[in-house]
Formats: sequence, C-alpha cells, structure tokens
Amino acid sequence: MKSAYELAMERLNKQSPAVKLTAEQKAQLADLDSRYAARIAEREIGMKSAIESAAREGKFDEVQELEQQLILEKKKIQAELEEKKEQVRQG
Repeated sequence: MKSAYELAMERLNKQSPAVKLTAEQKAQLADLDSRYAARIAEREIGMKSAIESAAREGKFDEVQELEQQLILEKKKIQAELEEKKEQVRQG
C-alpha cells in the first residue's frame, strides 16, 4: 500500500512531470547563479558603505531608506535571475 506522500507525488508528476536538464543547461544555470551572486555582492558592498557613511553622520532616516533600497535591488536582481533560469530550463 502506498503512503499519502507517494500518492501525492504521483499526482504531481502527472500534472507537471519533472524536467530533465542537460549538462549544458546545468552549466548555464550554475553560471547564472555565480554571475548574479556577484551582482548582489557588488550592490551590497556599494550600499553598505553608503549606509555606514549616513549612520556616522547621524542621518538615520537616510540609513533606513538605503537599507530598503538595498532590499528592493536584491529582490529585483533575484527576480531577474529566476526569469533567466526559467528561460534556460525551457530551452
């Protein structure tokens, strides 16, 4: 007798079968991950210095705005990454 988990997995695979990735697609996905991780790190480094500078000057409202801007930029970069990864997966 199959468990509820096994039955659920069978239904899921019928609805949307798992996609098999080629070695080239896997390499492209890994390349995208590393490139976008570098972009995020670059933005974090740039924004952290601006945040620290504003904090030293006592501009706490500006610090909060810069932190929010950093969060939004990271989300934007992540969304762009996911879009590109989906394009690679689709072929």
